Amino acid sequence: MCGIAGIYHLETPKPVDPARVEAMCDAIAHRGPDGQGIWTAPGVALGHRRLSIIDLEGSPQPMASLDGRAMLVFNGEIYNFRELRRELAGHGVHFRTEGDSEVILAAWQRWGPECVTRLHGMFAFAIYDLDARTLFLARDRLGVKPLHYASLSDGSLVFGSELKALLAHPLLRREVDPLAVEDYLAWGHVPDTRAILKGVSKLPAGHSLLLRHGGPVPKPVQWWDVSFAERRKGKVADLEAELLYLMREAVTSRMVADVPLGAFLSGGVDSSSVVALMAEVSARPVKTCSIGFDVAALDESSYADEVARRFATDHVSRRVSPDDFTAIDRLAAMFDEPFADASALPTWRVCQLARESVTVALSGDGADEAFAGYRRHVFQHGEDRVRALLPQGLRGPVFGALGRAWPKADWAPRPLRAKATLLSLAADSATGYARSIGVTSPELRETLYSETFQRLRGDYRAEDGVTQLMRDAPARSGLDRAQYADLKHWLPGDILTKVDRTSMAVGLEAREPLLDHRLIEFAASLPEAMRVQGGQGKWLMKRTMRRVLPDPILYRPKQGFVTPIAQWLRGPLAGAARDIAASAALTRTGWFDSRRISELAEAHIGGVSDHSRLLWQLLMLDKSLAGLGIA
Repeated sequence: MCGIAGIYHLETPKPVDPARVEAMCDAIAHRGPDGQGIWTAPGVALGHRRLSIIDLEGSPQPMASLDGRAMLVFNGEIYNFRELRRELAGHGVHFRTEGDSEVILAAWQRWGPECVTRLHGMFAFAIYDLDARTLFLARDRLGVKPLHYASLSDGSLVFGSELKALLAHPLLRREVDPLAVEDYLAWGHVPDTRAILKGVSKLPAGHSLLLRHGGPVPKPVQWWDVSFAERRKGKVADLEAELLYLMREAVTSRMVADVPLGAFLSGGVDSSSVVALMAEVSARPVKTCSIGFDVAALDESSYADEVARRFATDHVSRRVSPDDFTAIDRLAAMFDEPFADASALPTWRVCQLARESVTVALSGDGADEAFAGYRRHVFQHGEDRVRALLPQGLRGPVFGALGRAWPKADWAPRPLRAKATLLSLAADSATGYARSIGVTSPELRETLYSETFQRLRGDYRAEDGVTQLMRDAPARSGLDRAQYADLKHWLPGDILTKVDRTSMAVGLEAREPLLDHRLIEFAASLPEAMRVQGGQGKWLMKRTMRRVLPDPILYRPKQGFVTPIAQWLRGPLAGAARDIAASAALTRTGWFDSRRISELAEAHIGGVSDHSRLLWQLLMLDKSLAGLGIA
């Protein structure tokens, strides 16, 4: 696990100042505290920061191929590198090192851009081919590892693992994209289809980019996608056996490391499953860690303790309190872009805790997206049944009128909070789901924006991209399309960004076995009844894990890694909530109606409504703008 950066001149191969690449690498030094390397040639410079995991002494980067004709910088891990190494050795390739970096170089020289289809793992890498004078950039299938790039005024393209690497280059423009602000207010993060700064792009998951001197920057090429269009057949027992095999393979392949290794343990289905499978093959007690909260209703630590006892793990835990709010500036700086998933705070804390004893930690991320584990998947499945019974001509007017008239009662018991469901049922499946995953509704956003911002945004609406993604999905049903959107939009933009930045901030490598692409492809092929059944998501996965996990862990209501932001903003942090409307950064943008923000803050503090997520969004936007030097 590392950080990479580079500069490539597309027009003419003029010299690159190595000091500029060094500054870019210094900006992401936290990603690789164990070493640094810079390599330059006419028209190109590559930089690397290393966190040593495998072949601790033998794989420095940038790394040259054996014949010196290709140069690599690489962030990630290739889990099948030993199998590839044997295959390439059979073709006469010789190796100098014991790590996976050299295997990528050899794969490139044998298979060219198609080499990515052979790689199983998480990665973002750049290869410069000295003969062809091309630069090849690639990102893993699900987007576990990030890669940003931008064209500059001097004809060069810069790239880096994080936006802060690009910000270290003096020619990068710092102009905010208003469409990214609209996206951020809708989703709580800036999705991979956009960046907070104009001119900056993120290489999409499962895509590559081949750059040539003298040519323009081409569109990224998609080299992997997941299809929900096929349905696997077979007995439930056979599907269980196949799933268990794939999960075991995914977990054991990610336990290869030359440094201490452990796991995050929340006490939920996914992390508990990973720990259970680790314990099967580990000769020593698995090192596990968890975070608890000082708000009892949101604290899952007792479940984590139960799983730790069951598998005799070496377990440590720590509690998070409102005092953690004082770390918000550090949290905002980790992400560069505004990022409002409040669970980033405890995720960072659990990464800090893990780093005290291990360098690699396995997580349970990905199973909810793959196996339909979110509550919204169950709702989508049920709502589509209603849509199938009632034509749009009837649903739209009736449910739409009811939804608009129904009060937004955040304080009410869950069955009485029908407004969102009614508005969703009034729309088609894709539009309804896009509304359900939003943080701030289109109607609420409209009341926040000033006339100036509305002109800047024009006709663009954040939900349009997700609805189009769902309509174009290789899928059969609304549930398929919802999961496809989660894998393409929510997972890389929110979940994986959160884990990457918080783990890398402390020099920890986080690995996601449940995002093994073979496991994802298997899950996508399951009949709907194997994913959602009896009002439960992840049906087959839970049934499969009953052999090792107790029902109270598998079937308790899903809680998630939730931070008690709502309570904090009504209590010890109420002053911070009131200060948001008068924030210097937000006020200077001229984008928002400060009186409206004040109204929402007072309504939240008074317990009339729950606006905690919006207030947190605005707070993180303010901090992000200040960090970018915009405010």
